Amino acid sequence: MFPLILAAAVSLPLAAGALVAGDTAVAEARPGATNPLLADWTGPYGGVPPWDKVTPELFPEAFTVGLAERAAEYRRIADNPAAPTFANTFVPMQLAGQRFGRVMTLFGVMTGNRNTPAYQALDREWSPKIAAASDAITFDAKLFARIAAIYAARAQLDPQQQRLVTRTYDSFVRQGAKLNAAQKARLSQYNQQLASAFSEFSRRLLADESTAIAVTDEAMLAGVPDSVKAVAKAAATERGQAGWAIVNTRSAVDPVLTFAQNRALREQVWRAFTNRGDNGDANDTNAVIAQIVKLRADRAHLLGFATHADWRMQDTMAKTPAAAMALMLRVWPAATARVAEEVRDMQAIADQSGAKLTIAPWDYRFYQEQVRKRRYDLDQAELKPYFELNNIIQGSLYAANRLYGLTFKEITGTVPVFDPDMRIWHVTNRNGREVGLFYRDDFARTGKRSGAWANTYRGQRRLAPAQTVLSSNNNNFAKGAKGAPVLISLDDAQTLFHEFGHAIHAMLQDVTYPGLAGTPRDFVEFPSQVNEHWLLTRDVLDKYARHYQTGAAMPQALLDKIDASKTFNQGFATTEYLASAIVDMKLHTVADGVVDPDAFERTTLAAIGMPNALVMRHRLPQFNHLFASDSYSAGYYSYLWSETMDADTFAAFEEAGSPWDKATADRFARILLSTGNETDRAEAYRAFRGRDPDVGALLRKRGFAAAAAR
Repeated sequence: MFPLILAAAVSLPLAAGALVAGDTAVAEARPGATNPLLADWTGPYGGVPPWDKVTPELFPEAFTVGLAERAAEYRRIADNPAAPTFANTFVPMQLAGQRFGRVMTLFGVMTGNRNTPAYQALDREWSPKIAAASDAITFDAKLFARIAAIYAARAQLDPQQQRLVTRTYDSFVRQGAKLNAAQKARLSQYNQQLASAFSEFSRRLLADESTAIAVTDEAMLAGVPDSVKAVAKAAATERGQAGWAIVNTRSAVDPVLTFAQNRALREQVWRAFTNRGDNGDANDTNAVIAQIVKLRADRAHLLGFATHADWRMQDTMAKTPAAAMALMLRVWPAATARVAEEVRDMQAIADQSGAKLTIAPWDYRFYQEQVRKRRYDLDQAELKPYFELNNIIQGSLYAANRLYGLTFKEITGTVPVFDPDMRIWHVTNRNGREVGLFYRDDFARTGKRSGAWANTYRGQRRLAPAQTVLSSNNNNFAKGAKGAPVLISLDDAQTLFHEFGHAIHAMLQDVTYPGLAGTPRDFVEFPSQVNEHWLLTRDVLDKYARHYQTGAAMPQALLDKIDASKTFNQGFATTEYLASAIVDMKLHTVADGVVDPDAFERTTLAAIGMPNALVMRHRLPQFNHLFASDSYSAGYYSYLWSETMDADTFAAFEEAGSPWDKATADRFARILLSTGNETDRAEAYRAFRGRDPDVGALLRKRGFAAAAAR
């Protein structure tokens, strides 16, 4: 569904850590004496981010001092005259750069949530500098020589130390540590140019997502629920406009496409949304994408890989582009065949109603809702009164407590936040030990990027000085009129549970070395996707999915309708996602990286038989996952890879007789959720399940029984 964004202060270059070589005098000048961004995080709970003191003007000094201090720390490690050992090299590397890491956490959160022109300017200026700083550590020959010496003698270390050493050594090599001086200089230029391009892509896309379609005649909104119209009214008021404003983000657009009876309005809204970044104007992203894809290909060749995808997938569970494509292409035919069935059903209803039309992409959500009503007597608007945001949040906390023993006590108002609507909980485990804090930032606002994601402001570690977790969830739910209840859709509620699964993963982590905290990209979405299953358990629904007006629990008859419709519209959902994932992988296996993004998208979709009644979930011009960073590039397949494990994992609970089976939950937490990357994730999964994941469980979950049987 949505990406996990990690902002933890981890100093290893496994994630392209940053430092600069240079004058260390700056680092000796009592950093933090006047700049609050450089101060140690103080207060309760092991210290908390000073969100109330963060302003863009403070970052240049914070970047400069933080980078210089980290450079000095790594310089001391590299120049140590003693023979290299794990204790004198790897331990200080794990602790280096913490001040700069905290600064980057603050900056990353602000650019995602408060991305004003001032922050955009900082991003443009500093992204290439930070990329160069990252390369300085990777390219330091003296430091790499120490790492290589310890790697050569790693057999004498304990298993966790061996894994940390091996992963660090491999990462340095993948990032160019073995290149000659000229090659390193060229690679650093590529990385700096990419950093600038990522920043520019994000700026242009955010500009398009900040636009809105104005509606002055309420009749045009016929069929749209009052709660959705209230959000559009609030958006217009915020913009100083009369009437209603449909903001160009998914959370605002999808309800209109689902309920608006006015086909012309649906088409207008759909075209604005699907053409973000693709309008041939100042915010068009196609040239930036072409630059990024070319730079990635050139970088991969320099590092000895055939394509960017081959380079990116070295540290994944899938290992190769071919393995990822094999999984996607196994599911694709079943998904597109289901789309054809769905379109036939929708066309029949359109014909019966006298509408003289052929189902087009802006009709899909509207007519799928008509089919849902007829087939299952299920109206999405009928569900919303049971999904009041505060209640669903409490339901997610209840499930985490019952499954994993986590206890949440709300402390909102006692620690700083960057938005007054944010909420915070203090978290303890079943032994009463402090786990950390959990922050929620749920509402859409101007300057906040679209979608939903999780942050880790501070990651857990046992290595002294030990740290507790500061985790957050970020959504873009539509906030209505002041004092009105916030009713979310079933899909939004599933998103809430999904993102909370990332937070649970962070809160259950129990590792010694921060360098073994992060997991492969195609594992990251696994814990979050598993967590979605508990939303519709009868226990959670009875306690928390209660009608916001009457307080009545959701009737079993309504839940039965939801259960009966679980595989409804899976053709659409699977195909729009898979199309994006397949195009991503094919784009990043173009050997020379020379592409025209629009043409490539069209020809690739035609080649795989993309149904013409829908589009990719993320078209290339707005594919933030791919072009705002390297994060999900050649990696969007990972949601499907993770879902294969997710479906098979929940099947383990079902086989045990209950979604709340304590023994299964304990094994899941102990083997997979708490261990970070201390062991190979495929081996860990086999230890949990006794075998590799069953792809058939995924196909059955999506309702593709025939494909599962093959």
